Amino acid sequence: MKQNSMLAMILAGGRGSRLHDLTNKVAKPAVSYGGKYRIVDFPLSNCANSGIDIVGVLTQYESIFLNSYVAAGRRWGLDAKNSGVFVLPPREKADANLNVYRGTADAISQNIDFIDSYEPEYVLILSGDHIYKMDYEEMLSVHKANNADATIAVIEVPLEEASRFGIMNTNDTGRIVEFEEKPPVPKSNLASMGIYIFNWKLLRQMLVEDMNKEDSNHDFGKDIIPTLLNNGGNLFSYNFRGYWKDVGTIDSLWEANMDLLDNNNELDLGDSAWKIYTEDITTLPHYVGANANIKRAFITQGCVIEGDVKNSVLFTGVKVGANAKVLDTVLMPNVVVEEGAIINRALIADGVKIGKGAVVGNANSEHIELIANDVKGVE
Repeated sequence: MKQNSMLAMILAGGRGSRLHDLTNKVAKPAVSYGGKYRIVDFPLSNCANSGIDIVGVLTQYESIFLNSYVAAGRRWGLDAKNSGVFVLPPREKADANLNVYRGTADAISQNIDFIDSYEPEYVLILSGDHIYKMDYEEMLSVHKANNADATIAVIEVPLEEASRFGIMNTNDTGRIVEFEEKPPVPKSNLASMGIYIFNWKLLRQMLVEDMNKEDSNHDFGKDIIPTLLNNGGNLFSYNFRGYWKDVGTIDSLWEANMDLLDNNNELDLGDSAWKIYTEDITTLPHYVGANANIKRAFITQGCVIEGDVKNSVLFTGVKVGANAKVLDTVLMPNVVVEEGAIINRALIADGVKIGKGAVVGNANSEHIELIANDVKGVE
């Protein structure tokens, strides 16, 4: 790897407990999205499109599928000479017989030797569980122009929602003067996106010091960034304007899928200049029966539709039987909706069968209903 270059480290070890049964067997970054994608496809594709050749993916919770998935670097064009996607699980700690990352900063600390082997000047730290498109090279240019020690990507959120995020308070030049973790009364609406660029030599020094602090959470938001600020570090914000979604709940995952139904959606998965790469699944084209009725739907290959589908997203291999109705719903891969079933405002997990004549969900419900097990039909 050339000097003055940047490598990326994707934090992909989270459980995503608020996604309930969707993450019982797979890590949150491996959850399906948008008809044929996985959430982790987005940061990986952003790296590939930004010209970043070396990407470390730090896995932990339910990592078997995610490990095999991201190891296929060819999906994102990261399998050429001097490039690659590297799976980096936690190392076993002999003193506690544990195999975990203690925090986001500890995940990087445990892989200092991996980073050192490429001698980067800059390290990009990414969350592996957000839906967005970003040019990290542009962010690096801003980092260099400000002669920053660290640059943190921020996005404007509604002020009434700002207390849910880490908030960056900046001056007129974009320099960060204060960081507040989920403040009850936010001073600004600039929310951290969990995307950081650090000068590696400085970050390395801070990580080594943090490793042995007994009172540390070993976390970027709670320890590394506040320490750097308190020490007079030169921290700047990078203001991102575009589509970004933290799909940490069933409602937000459903909303992110529904956003694709808008022809003018900011994410624009059809943008040939910034392609989102994913697994190439060999399957038949979708089929629409003679009596099917489809309005405003996102339908992926391999679907067979005999009933009514309205304002919904159908993933690969979904089957909708005759006289069935699918309304305001997300059907994940290989879901089967049998004849006469009715589904409204729901998210149906991979491979679930909704039996003949069954009724699922409610048009007037405040929250989206997750169905993760087969629903028996009418006898």
